[in-house]
Amino acid sequence: MPIITVRIAKGRPTETKRALAAALTRSAAETLDVPAEWVTVLIEEYDRENWATGGELHADKFGMGFGRKGTDGV
Repeated sequence: MPIITVRIAKGRPTETKRALAAALTRSAAETLDVPAEWVTVLIEEYDRENWATGGELHADKFGMGFGRKGTDGV
């Protein structure tokens, strides 16, 4: 029973997370040759002020809107 944990910054819409869970489930089921019903996807969301890379908070480094469609070219 595969369990996939994804950690992302808060702010993405539910539809995006649905699509991510579906894509990960399909890929894991195919790659591991198991039924899709056995695959669990956990999405953990973090506030940007609680996430740092290279010693700098993501809220400071990228801004609060980073990663949202239309704010960074995505």
